[in-house]
Amino acid sequence: MERSFISKNPSVLVFLAILSLFTLSVTILSEGFGIGVISTSFVKTLGKTLCLCLIAVAMDLVWGFTGILSLGHFAFFGLGGYMIGMWLMYERTRLIVVDSLAQAEIPPTSAEVVDAIATQVFGVVGSSEFPLIWAFSHSLTLQLILIVLVPGLLALIFGWLAFRSRVTGVYLSILTQAMTLALALYLFQNDSGLRGNNGLSGLQNLPGVTASQDVVSIWFLWASALALGLGYMLAAWIVSGKFGSVIRGIRDNEARVRFLGYSVEAYKLAVFTLTACIAAIAGALYYPQAGIINPEEMAPIASIYLAVWVAIGGRGRLYGAVIGAAFVSLLSTWFTGGQAPDFPLGFYTIKWVDWWQVLLGVTFVLVTLFSPQGIGGLFDLWTDRRHPDRHGANLGPGDGALREKEAME
Repeated sequence: MERSFISKNPSVLVFLAILSLFTLSVTILSEGFGIGVISTSFVKTLGKTLCLCLIAVAMDLVWGFTGILSLGHFAFFGLGGYMIGMWLMYERTRLIVVDSLAQAEIPPTSAEVVDAIATQVFGVVGSSEFPLIWAFSHSLTLQLILIVLVPGLLALIFGWLAFRSRVTGVYLSILTQAMTLALALYLFQNDSGLRGNNGLSGLQNLPGVTASQDVVSIWFLWASALALGLGYMLAAWIVSGKFGSVIRGIRDNEARVRFLGYSVEAYKLAVFTLTACIAAIAGALYYPQAGIINPEEMAPIASIYLAVWVAIGGRGRLYGAVIGAAFVSLLSTWFTGGQAPDFPLGFYTIKWVDWWQVLLGVTFVLVTLFSPQGIGGLFDLWTDRRHPDRHGANLGPGDGALREKEAME
């Protein structure tokens, strides 16, 4: 009888159990629903970290398992944030405008309300009209669809053009980085329709919600944990079947997989588009917790950091990507938040706020040189995954075949 997906992948059940325990513990210790040991700001940090873990899983799927080093996935992450941010800004401003115009003797028309909203939103960039890309910002349902549709369509078009031309390796990485840079530079312009360098702000204030930020932060923590759990299960299901075997083959020897008759470009395009959508969902959950999004968030350096997280955690291991993203994110918060004590050298004092990125770069180099399996490699040593115990079983069909113990010697 064929075993179930969970029975073949017990690590998924372990991950979900740890994630559930973590979420429950933070909820109990929070200020919104618990005893107040963990501050609301730190709850938001933990929620954002879960979102970063989700995009790290997407990056591991496209890089660690398929071999496509994409330096543009943070662009999809940012687009997801912009899509939900447009509705949050529109609806929040609409409520403010309607409340203020309600004091007038003559009730305002719908056109006057829309004009007032546009003036409030775009006055900072010298405009008073809604751009075309805000056409659906009044509808939460449509904007939720666009969270997946816009980044997915961009990834589909870019991937189709790149993969059909059989661009691979470092050239493909440069192309993805160029895409991210071009998109960021465009969004920096005031006429981009997304308020240029000002970006979208006040996203932490949910329209029509009277609950305090203590409570809202827990809601987003739950949503982030649920998205991470579902995303992890989806990625694990993909890599555990035939599809996963093919994309691993593409990573290890693309020419041989193509020779066997598989459509390499189709598999690459499917993974690239799917992971772009996952990254966009992560961004849509991240930026309401951050409160603001601007084009700087989509700079190419952010996608490079993403690759560093996955490398440190251990690429080709979904749990390694989660560990790497969580480890670096929380450590970065500690160092850049001024909580890490300065390190005096006598002639010079190292202030970690200034030296954190240098430390991260050195760590990446050391991991690449001396521990290419990353932190996840430590789990391999513990579970002995690299050398499965076949209890001396034959390695060939005959009785005189070489046995596992002899092969290892």
